[in-house]
Amino acid sequence: MDDVTKILPHRYPFLMVDGIIDKSENKVTAFKNVSYNEPQFQGHFPGEPIMPGVLILEGMAQAAGLIALESGKIPLFIGADKVRFKSPVKPGDKIIYEVEIIGKRFGMITVNAVAKTNDKICAKATLLLGMREEV
Repeated sequence: MDDVTKILPHRYPFLMVDGIIDKSENKVTAFKNVSYNEPQFQGHFPGEPIMPGVLILEGMAQAAGLIALESGKIPLFIGADKVRFKSPVKPGDKIIYEVEIIGKRFGMITVNAVAKTNDKICAKATLLLGMREEV
């Protein structure tokens, strides 16, 4: 997690990436261990907890920020297209985020992102990220 928190500004309870598996200039594979004690499971849903899709999407965007980051800048999640949720994520699952840059333009990047659990796609999207100067 130290590598992640050195790159991303997010912190608990909104840090959705626990570690980096593999990273190159245009790709990253990262993960999140989904725990029963995370606050969203108190209300989503009692007795049948599932990870909210928006948090899976946020995790994919944070993983994208791991490859997009430039020195002195903070990655910002600007938009999402072609978002699809394929299967539920439950406490005890490990989400694997696979993100690849497919375009760069005007200081923004476009990425294809996939989230998997047990080698099964649970979500995918095309994401747009920008960069903001660090304050």
